[in-house]
Amino acid sequence: MDKPNQVLLRDEIRVGADLDAWLARGGGVGLSRALDDRAAVLAEIAAADLRGMGGAGFPTHRKWAPVAAAPAGDKYIICNGNEDEPGTFKDRFLLEHTPHQVIEGALIAAVATGANHVVLYVNPHQQQALAVTREAVGQWHAHPLFAAIGQAVGMPLSLRVVPSSGLYIGGEETAVIASVEGGFPFPRRKPPFPAERGVHGAPTVVNNTETLAHVPGILRHGAQWYRDLGAGDAAGTKLYSLSGDVLRPGLYELPMGISLATLVFEHGGGMLQGKQFKAVFTGGPSNTLLTKRDLDVALDFDSVRQRHSRLGTGAMIVVSEGTSIVRKVAEYVSFFAQGSCGQCPPCKGGTFQMMRLLNRLDTGRGVRADLEALENLCRILPGSGRCGLIDGAVTVVESSIAQFREEYETLLA
Repeated sequence: MDKPNQVLLRDEIRVGADLDAWLARGGGVGLSRALDDRAAVLAEIAAADLRGMGGAGFPTHRKWAPVAAAPAGDKYIICNGNEDEPGTFKDRFLLEHTPHQVIEGALIAAVATGANHVVLYVNPHQQQALAVTREAVGQWHAHPLFAAIGQAVGMPLSLRVVPSSGLYIGGEETAVIASVEGGFPFPRRKPPFPAERGVHGAPTVVNNTETLAHVPGILRHGAQWYRDLGAGDAAGTKLYSLSGDVLRPGLYELPMGISLATLVFEHGGGMLQGKQFKAVFTGGPSNTLLTKRDLDVALDFDSVRQRHSRLGTGAMIVVSEGTSIVRKVAEYVSFFAQGSCGQCPPCKGGTFQMMRLLNRLDTGRGVRADLEALENLCRILPGSGRCGLIDGAVTVVESSIAQFREEYETLLA
């Protein structure tokens, strides 16, 4: 049975690649309304306060607006389904079970911005998601709505699936663009931003899979309907990838703005037997840690930011008392070190050095000079890369030292 406020994960729309089944369940209505009044789409998305669900929570309409305002010509909409960060598993579920929800959202974005290229960028390690998305795209090609979109934007529409590199760095938006162009996913410095100069120099929107999945519902039911789904002042729903030391880990769609305590103890069933809550890595392992003091925080972009963290992708990795924070952070920084593309020496060398120091500390071989060196790296490395990888690694290390310094001190030889 569907739960209250569920939009993206409703049982009735988990129809896989079956386009006819999706349309029979209300799919296509949002796209048809967008085709009837292209100029109203941006205003509706703005009124709904739809934010980017892949990390920063940037207002979606502000990403679309400059592309819509650009002169007619080649324009791109890219659905970013790379999803390769530890603890995050929402996008693959959407692509496997409700791909038409995502594709329709991308097609509405194309109508709103006048884009004639739509790309579904999918991690090849997620083979089921890739296969279902390809089948779903093939069904759209044969549908009359597809031709109507081309007529609306004034150019034939291209809709295709592009497997990503499968690398963590391949999900950064400028790396996505480089990969779609056929190159290695090296991030690029900004500006210019993708909306100004993206794929092959054309204006480009890169949106997360979850972001685009919300769009058909907003166009079908209206902005106020979407806003009313949230808790408090927050709008809409959010997918939370809950993992770690909880009784019921899994994917949850809940009102944006519920408390961290509600997610962990009500929906997640609380901690494993005999365990006590210690902390949570929010939005994946590249943000600051929230602790017991933060269990009351509302899980929306602005409230979490006020606690000096970020909601990010909605991944929540819960750790219990008795779990070593230093070891967890060492594991995550090792992931970042392996995921660095090597283009920026401070990032490649810095993540490696942090990994080396953390491993020494974790195994009881570290001395105070190692901890001081780690803190020094946290001071000098931020902003030294072309993308946010090094900043994310620094953030989680810096936060762990600030919140759990006594654990580091205890491990010193």
